[in-house]
Amino acid sequence: MAVSSLVGAKLETLLLNHNSSLPLERRRVNQIKIPSNPNSSIRRNPILIRCDASPSDDSSGPTSSISALQLLKTSAADRYTKERASIVVIGLSIHTTPVELREKLAIPEAEWSRAISDLCNLNHIEEAAVLSTCNRMEIYVLALSQHRGVKEVTEWMSKTSGIPVSEICQHRFLLYNKDATQHIFEVSAGLDSLVVGECQILAQVKQVVKVGQGVVGFGRNISGLFKHAITVGKRVRTETNIASGGVSISSVAVELALMKLPVSSHHHARMLVIGAGKMGKLVIKHLVAKGCSKIVVVNRSEERVKAIRDEITGAEIIYKPLTEMLSCAGEADVVFTSTASDTPLFLKEHVKDLPPVGPDVGGVRLFLDISIPRNVGSCVGDVEGARLYNVDDLKEVVAANKEDRLRKAMEAQAIITDESKKFEAWRDSLETVPTIKNLRAYADRIRDAELDKCLKKMGEDIPKKTKKAVDDLSRGIVNKLLHGPMQHLRCDGSDSRTLNETLENMHALNRMFSLDTDVAVLEEKIRAKQSRK
Repeated sequence: MAVSSLVGAKLETLLLNHNSSLPLERRRVNQIKIPSNPNSSIRRNPILIRCDASPSDDSSGPTSSISALQLLKTSAADRYTKERASIVVIGLSIHTTPVELREKLAIPEAEWSRAISDLCNLNHIEEAAVLSTCNRMEIYVLALSQHRGVKEVTEWMSKTSGIPVSEICQHRFLLYNKDATQHIFEVSAGLDSLVVGECQILAQVKQVVKVGQGVVGFGRNISGLFKHAITVGKRVRTETNIASGGVSISSVAVELALMKLPVSSHHHARMLVIGAGKMGKLVIKHLVAKGCSKIVVVNRSEERVKAIRDEITGAEIIYKPLTEMLSCAGEADVVFTSTASDTPLFLKEHVKDLPPVGPDVGGVRLFLDISIPRNVGSCVGDVEGARLYNVDDLKEVVAANKEDRLRKAMEAQAIITDESKKFEAWRDSLETVPTIKNLRAYADRIRDAELDKCLKKMGEDIPKKTKKAVDDLSRGIVNKLLHGPMQHLRCDGSDSRTLNETLENMHALNRMFSLDTDVAVLEEKIRAKQSRK
């Protein structure tokens, strides 16, 4: 079956079934609005997809309606098969989604490889990557079809998290191709973070590439995108002062704690840090920088705490095992939590019986939870004498530096725009790869056929040496003839003039030798995926 009829039949069924279930008003104009991120440093216009089906004129008759539907089917099928695969990001971030939802959607780093494999088993997904942090849960894919790809990924997210599709759609954002590229570059540069310029996000983007190495679904386009994003993140931090001060979620959490404590208590308030991972270590570092002289650290093992103690001087860092966590909390004025625990460490019943804190620190015990999933249940906020803050509450500190954030973001945008053009040019250069393969296969088919005819005419008794000589001769002629066209199809995308010429050469060769087989390739890919299910 030709792919145009396959897609056309599916499209007709989809259109008829979908429209029959809608009210008359919505059948005439269907709109899908995808909200842009209002807090992003670049304000993108919402993507608006319209399908206008105006009521036909009375004189048009059924023939006109049928031809209009056929035209729609043909054009949609053509777009579906001729457009190159799209880079799509389906995301939920601190800007669009509450922490209660983000923690359910979060995917631990240990499961990123499995998630990539699962996503690439979907019918319309070729490549994938997962970026899951305390501030965001974003899935990057190379989709054979934008609409179908987004639908399949959203349903997968719903299945793995238990959150209804409708609720995910309410909070998600969708970005395609150039906008998706711009977004991950902003993320890596720290422009889309709650704290502009924070350093930890670049390390997390690097980790995506590290985990993706060797995973089949972390393919050329998506891996190239993330590797380029790392380059952008490094360049922005080198050429601007956006990372001055070493800002991070941990540093902002420390700032918020000090904002809530009386100034007179900053140096003697009793500090407890639960978790000695990367974020816990940064909390300790910033507490010491702010003048805290004694910090208790609760962790599973003492080795990490000892390493932190050796590295960070200027304060007494005391290790306590997890079994003493509650007693340590009872002796602390401020509790920071940053562990990878899937279940809360503190609930109402754990906190309500803790001894009260003194009036010199405000009479309120502060819990600052910077973990996703959360380490402190929201019910702790209801306990008298306790106040709870999570990552979403850090906006209070960030708002104080809004002007400085905007200025730094503007400095970085020129770099991001430049790097986005470079990446798109590199991706455009990949367009010639199928033509190179198809031209080589076309030439080899002709060579094989003509060689077979020649050998048959020469008879069965010809020596092997002669056969090899004829085979080498035919191969050499083909290679010589292909050398020129192949050279004119290769381009690294660094020069726009050369790239344009290369793409023109590609289209010319496709026309001359009928190499344009996108339809067959797409049909083969989709059927291969379906046959594996």
